[in-house]
Amino acid sequence: MESLIEFFENIPTSFRAGVLVGGIFLFWIIEGVFPLFEFGYKKIRHAGINLFLNGLFVIIGLGFAGILVWSSNWVTEEGFGVLQWIEMPLWVQAIVGVLLLDFFGAYLIHWIEHKVRFMWRFHLVHHSDTTVDVTTGLRHHPGEAVFRMVFTIIGVIIVGAPIWIIFLYQSISALFAHLTHANINMPKKIDRALSWIFITPLMHKVHHHYTQPLTDTNYGNIFAVWDRIFGTFAQVDDIAELKYGIDTHMNPEENDNLGNLLKIPFQKYRPPVGSKFGEESPDQKK
Repeated sequence: MESLIEFFENIPTSFRAGVLVGGIFLFWIIEGVFPLFEFGYKKIRHAGINLFLNGLFVIIGLGFAGILVWSSNWVTEEGFGVLQWIEMPLWVQAIVGVLLLDFFGAYLIHWIEHKVRFMWRFHLVHHSDTTVDVTTGLRHHPGEAVFRMVFTIIGVIIVGAPIWIIFLYQSISALFAHLTHANINMPKKIDRALSWIFITPLMHKVHHHYTQPLTDTNYGNIFAVWDRIFGTFAQVDDIAELKYGIDTHMNPEENDNLGNLLKIPFQKYRPPVGSKFGEESPDQKK
């Protein structure tokens, strides 16, 4: 356990980049062999847009890196936070730390983004993707990085997370973002069994349905326990009934335009589009 702590305390940049790139590459291949939906789209162009948005997201996030590290150092030096107040074995610390950081840095802020209109305007760029694949996990407006980092820092302080737990959490979180968005046809029985503990591909695809109430379910990133505890868990019997996107922005030309995606948070609010988008997208076939 000590070697694991030492590794994540001094985690190489190459390892973190490897998790990001390697995860995308791995699930890109898997979804090509075992696709959940057959998309009629330009996959390279789609990936390019999502990767560019992620690049901007990372740049904004790096601006908060110093505060994140300072917060972790402060809680460990001052003995502040849950992990500092309650004595527990290191392996239990790791599980509890990742579990709680997942709540603050993923579930809670995600739920709030769906409830606060100003924040939703940024987050809906992620939901505007009508062809959800592994790169969709990278599709976030750079402005959303501010919300995510602020809540992650709040989580670090409340949890009392040492730096090794933060880097462990971020590594696992990145892998789950790839897995849960990947266009993978996982057997339903396996997916549902795993969804008692973890966020699974089919579980998260429900969240990407184009309209409420399913859009407002399954907010978690790593652990499914938070959705089950707070009553936001949902399943569908027939995954083919799902239609990706968001009902206020279903125009393919807009959602495939990088400039428009960056401007969406600042555009005039649109009410949900009518039922004409209830039909299956020509790009999405089971």
